[in-house]
Amino acid sequence: VEELLDAARVPVFLLDEHQVVRPGELGSYAEIAAKAEEKGLLVRSIDLNGQFRCGGSRAYEQWVVNLLGLAEDAAAPAPWPGDDRFQVSVAGSPADLETQLAAKLADGFGARMTAGFCWKWSDAHTGASLVHDVVIGDWQRPWNVKGDRGVDGAPPSQLWATDPAGFGQVGCIYTAQGFEYDWNGVIFGPDLVWRTDRWVADPGASKDTVVARSKAGEFEQLIKHTYKVLLTRGMVGTILYSTDPETQEMFHNLSGS
Repeated sequence: VEELLDAARVPVFLLDEHQVVRPGELGSYAEIAAKAEEKGLLVRSIDLNGQFRCGGSRAYEQWVVNLLGLAEDAAAPAPWPGDDRFQVSVAGSPADLETQLAAKLADGFGARMTAGFCWKWSDAHTGASLVHDVVIGDWQRPWNVKGDRGVDGAPPSQLWATDPAGFGQVGCIYTAQGFEYDWNGVIFGPDLVWRTDRWVADPGASKDTVVARSKAGEFEQLIKHTYKVLLTRGMVGTILYSTDPETQEMFHNLSGS
């Protein structure tokens, strides 16, 4: 932060504090303001109210914040109010989620499915097949390719969101972050489940070893940030599914589907 402050006469930081998904990542307003004030610099905060993700739907953006309890003034999770700019629904199974997304593809939309990092992510080498790591009941699919070389017809990670061959692989947070597509399927794993009136985060269910080793309170915040990122990749609509029955019931109740 100090180096960035020293690099320009007027440094500008564009922040989304809900996209910090790993321990030690910097970028909060408080951290930057504290360093600037140490240097005697004037700090000016500007709220960028307009946004273009999620079809420009402020209603959906706020719904996600409330759903995950990400802001100090966030309301309790509430039913999806509806918005002409965006659609929210719940799939009955991962196979149903994939089928719905395939139908969107057939209609000319872009579509991808993502999931929380709750399944191992095997290495795959050129000439080999991707390992079907994401297993939910009798449904199984591979994660997207890890590296910058395609594998068995699947595109490299940087092309997963745009190459038509990326459909059929499950996107990981580290691949999906920064991309958008029309229709967004999100699978909640057992690392974040709803219990009666609150979220419960379980580091034992995470396969992200770096995040799982974080402190208890920090882990919950990082996992909520992860799902916030995954939930805001779609430009037209999001289809939800949770591997946990109680969480799945809550999704059905909130979405009205």
